[in-house]
Amino acid sequence: MLNLSVLLEDGARSVPDKECLVFGDLRLTYALTDMIANQVANLLVARGVRPGDRVALASPNLPYFPFVYFGALKAGAVVVPLNVLLTPPEIAYHLEDSGAKALFAFTGSPELPLGERAFEAFNQVDSCETYIDLPASPGATESAIEGAETLWKALDGQPGTFETVQANSDDTAVIIYTSGTTGRPKGAQLSHHNLMMNAIVSSDLVTAHPDGRDVSLAVLPLFHIFGQTVMLNSALYRHGTLVLMPRFEPDEALRLMDEEGITGFAGVPTMYWGLLNAVQSAEPGTYDIGKIAGNIVDAISGGASLPGQLAEDFAKTFGVGIKEGYGLSETSPAVAFNNPRVRAKTGSIGLPVWGVEMKLIDPEWNDAGNEGEIAVRGHCVMKGYHNRPDANAEVIKDGWFRTGDIARRDEDGFYFIVDRSKDMIIRGGYNVYPREIEEVLMTHPEVSLAAVVGVPHDTHGEEAKAYVIREADAALTEQQLVDWAKERLAAYKYPRQVEFRTELPMTATGKILKRELR
Repeated sequence: MLNLSVLLEDGARSVPDKECLVFGDLRLTYALTDMIANQVANLLVARGVRPGDRVALASPNLPYFPFVYFGALKAGAVVVPLNVLLTPPEIAYHLEDSGAKALFAFTGSPELPLGERAFEAFNQVDSCETYIDLPASPGATESAIEGAETLWKALDGQPGTFETVQANSDDTAVIIYTSGTTGRPKGAQLSHHNLMMNAIVSSDLVTAHPDGRDVSLAVLPLFHIFGQTVMLNSALYRHGTLVLMPRFEPDEALRLMDEEGITGFAGVPTMYWGLLNAVQSAEPGTYDIGKIAGNIVDAISGGASLPGQLAEDFAKTFGVGIKEGYGLSETSPAVAFNNPRVRAKTGSIGLPVWGVEMKLIDPEWNDAGNEGEIAVRGHCVMKGYHNRPDANAEVIKDGWFRTGDIARRDEDGFYFIVDRSKDMIIRGGYNVYPREIEEVLMTHPEVSLAAVVGVPHDTHGEEAKAYVIREADAALTEQQLVDWAKERLAAYKYPRQVEFRTELPMTATGKILKRELR
């Protein structure tokens, strides 16, 4: 029997008065964080949520996320984290596909009206019975969203103790949505065992600070598996302190690194680029780089390939080498790690982590030698996609999961990513799937055909570009189509570039040759 919520509960028993979460002026101990999670668990049970039911959570990096995340787990429910940039139709799809029974969503702001979007989606999905507003004002009992109930009002009178539901280690704990060749997001079912093992393995890769401090800056979204496992779950496993940052801003991140004595940081390459640019463009004396560099002992990168020059420049400025890792939503996520303090190679994703095997295969699952598609086996591999037996049969065989990423392996066993067999675009660390964009563009009445590819971008790594054939006599402009897509897709998904063509390169069978478009 194993419930992932033990990560928080063990801290509440062992170090109850230690700071667990820091956000602005809020400094929450392990005991207090666990108590609020217990109240959430009692609330869910009172609202009819039973073990195995799904609970959706849409929140940036705020204390709300761990409150609801662990509260739902304690109640035996399955957490469905949602990207805060999703549109109402996208949120509704996730609620329907997962069969979510409850939705917790942050109110948001005028710039990011998340609550309005979420409540609109909630009202479209009959099977989702409970909506709880996570208000922007701490402790608010009245919601800014008409007809919604705030968390603090809902928790009023709920006990601060709860007997955690014991789960089998193979029970699903979290459903993380990703996409594949179908273009519709699929829910990767991650078990309590998957996530617990990945938290332990990730934690074991962390360098201990000489004075014993363990303070991590959580800028990676916790709704993404990278931030969820490598930051939240891993930090709590070590009884560390997590400083929450809802939105990455280099200047604010450097301020927190200085003031909070941050010892650990994880981010996508563009975040490291932002930190370096902020330091290099600042007036002398703006940041105490010596102090920041003296505190930080861990810098972890993932989500996209880390440029060698960026890693070198960061190490010179901050005095710590960046550890590059590799993983996927379907693998909880850590698969491989490149640790400069142990054994590393520039440009490599490193070696498989403890308990995980990697091999290279051809399209028929045969051994491909030293170059082919990465296949993974071990404690990290998901149970399968939620309600997608056909998709599961395509990617899982004899315990091996095929990743869609092409790599080569050198004589020392180090892996190097060569290309992505899938057409996925990684924009600023977010996965963007061309087929999903294409399906949306194709619903425009003046679009005849569309193909989306990734093109290089200086700061985001990649950007989505759409090649479009218009209907005859259409007057649609590039900007009109960009604006149209912006209304229907999350901010990180819609294509910023559109190019109209009279024809697209195709094979004899009519398959668009995206390689030529790239």
